[in-house]
Amino acid sequence: MVEFACLHSAEASLVLELGAERLPVWRHCGARVAVGGLPALAATRGPASFSLDQDVPLSCLPGAEQGWFGRVAIPIADGQPFRPQCTAVVETAEDLAIELADAALGLTLRQEFAILPGGAFSVRSRLTNSSGAPIRLTDPCSAMLPLSGPWQRIVSWRGRHNAELVELVEPMPAHAWLRETRRGISGHGGPPGIYLLAEGATDHNGLVMALQLVWSGDSRIAVERDDEGRWLLSLASTGTRTLAAGETLQLPDVLLAISTHGRNGAMAMQHAAVRHLLVWPHGRMTDRPVHLNSWEACYFDHDEARIMALAEAAAALGAERFVLDDGWFRGRNHDRRGLGDWVADPLKYPAGIGPLAEKVTALGLQFGLWVEPEMVNPDSDLYRAHPDWVLAEAGRDPLTARNQLVLDMRREDVRDHLFDALDRLLRDHPIAYLKWDQNRDHAPSGGPAQVLGTYALLERLRTAHPMVEIEGCAGGGGRSDAGMARYVHRFWTSDNIDGLSRVAMQRAFLAFLPPEIMGAHVGASPCHATGRVQSLPFRAAIACMGHLGVEMDPATLAAEEHQELARWIGFYRQWRGVLHGGEVLMGSGADGLLWQAQGRGGDYLLFVIRQSPAQDRRPQPLRLPFAARHASWDVRLLEIAENRGPHCPAQPALTEQLRAGPVSFTGSWLAAAGLPLPAQQGESVAIYHLKGGAA
Repeated sequence: MVEFACLHSAEASLVLELGAERLPVWRHCGARVAVGGLPALAATRGPASFSLDQDVPLSCLPGAEQGWFGRVAIPIADGQPFRPQCTAVVETAEDLAIELADAALGLTLRQEFAILPGGAFSVRSRLTNSSGAPIRLTDPCSAMLPLSGPWQRIVSWRGRHNAELVELVEPMPAHAWLRETRRGISGHGGPPGIYLLAEGATDHNGLVMALQLVWSGDSRIAVERDDEGRWLLSLASTGTRTLAAGETLQLPDVLLAISTHGRNGAMAMQHAAVRHLLVWPHGRMTDRPVHLNSWEACYFDHDEARIMALAEAAAALGAERFVLDDGWFRGRNHDRRGLGDWVADPLKYPAGIGPLAEKVTALGLQFGLWVEPEMVNPDSDLYRAHPDWVLAEAGRDPLTARNQLVLDMRREDVRDHLFDALDRLLRDHPIAYLKWDQNRDHAPSGGPAQVLGTYALLERLRTAHPMVEIEGCAGGGGRSDAGMARYVHRFWTSDNIDGLSRVAMQRAFLAFLPPEIMGAHVGASPCHATGRVQSLPFRAAIACMGHLGVEMDPATLAAEEHQELARWIGFYRQWRGVLHGGEVLMGSGADGLLWQAQGRGGDYLLFVIRQSPAQDRRPQPLRLPFAARHASWDVRLLEIAENRGPHCPAQPALTEQLRAGPVSFTGSWLAAAGLPLPAQQGESVAIYHLKGGAA
């Protein structure tokens, strides 16, 4: 009788075959299956030419058996290889745990697979050294999973500062596919993760697997094909780790989503898994407040009077949080000085930032402050006192970037100093929010311990100040990942807030992270990053899809634009309860249209985005597959965000009916025939409210 260990979610199954003389071996990782009277794997695998006489199938720990020619899951840097036996398998309806022990080496691995809220799996691996000597590990894999079946394409993302999250779609490899980061942070290509699309998979249908490593440092994701035609997927946090005698090391978790409802289904699972990691003040997410951030309004050129004028303008617009960005601390008139000295500049703020913070909060605004704790300028009191506190190679001058160096977060004394400085700021001032920046790559590398040191500082600060929210930023979107999601409440998506650039960028961000933690600001026009000019309604509509903020000086706006911006802030505040905390659905329409729906149950906002001028004479109806969930929908057109002027296109009568709305459509009609659309200019967004009737 063949024994199996299985874990089934609503849509997927993980199946391992158990054997008395070998490690559990993989039989399935994919869409949900019933095992039934499945024959043993050995009965399905006959002798193969020019192969070992003893078959070596894919086990739960590849490389643990002699004769395995693929990647090794847990490589030992020196000494004997890891050759464990299976000592325990514990199976419940919600999780599956496997314990593997190598008595000679003194190393035990516990692998745990669990079903998370929303349907994704978590994969967790813990290593314990019971020997009397340290064990060095090199690039240990958090998960190695089989990819048998109809997989056809890999979706991944690359990027740089101001051009984050560029989507790439490639065929499954004939030999190998690799995504590796070596800069010390997860990078501007987004989280360490990929999507795998089966044959015929779309946004709405078909088998899709999405995985991300819960990690903010260097990583490697590999898809490798063997000579039997199978692919093996591995995810690893790279670098050497030393496991001391008696120590237990938890490798970064993997969030594994397997959906038969296309990319949207896998995205929903990833969002639910990340929401499970978030730790909110009060234990729950509250309405995401509208920001006004000072950076692009004035850069380093500010003092208390100018900042107070900016805060007053923010309050008049309807903003709810004001964030004082870089330039507030001692000697900080440019990026060459002062980083690391976290005290107010006496020339700009003679009485410190206390009076400013009090005045801002008296306006009814939360007060936020920019910090960059992991970095230091050579021209700073901190560096002059502790030049040995930075990442550097012995005998070589440390390398600067943006005129700064990286503090060695592996050191407890460094973390203690930073905690004391930040703790003092938070205790002495009414600071509700920290914008935590990190503006360079790590050269030389601090390895995994550098990342863990940053996590430790954030954890200590969060414990001491649990009501303070934190925004994660790294030269824009250089460190937006599930690893940081345990410690922050918002990510700055990119320093590029050009509305057109943000369309693809924000859709890519949402592949792994939910919209309520996606920082999205209305910036100036021309855009500081691209020089392009776009209408304020278009910029605002794009920003409303995330956590809305403003990144400009409202005093530069004409009266009409000022009123328009205030109106869009009011729009966001009215609808953020629908936009956040629910699901995100994406798709495309004819003639280059993109759409995105956000909401839950039968309550959605639908954004129909036209980036370029239409090529067709009239817009074709937009099919919305999710509409089939309800028998009927009441549809109302809330906005057409575009450059309003004398040359706006003429509209059909239905457009005005939808504005006055709602107009009723059957769900089957919207799903199969489509929603009739208005004419839209290039760089415009039509926003609808959809309210579902009976399911």
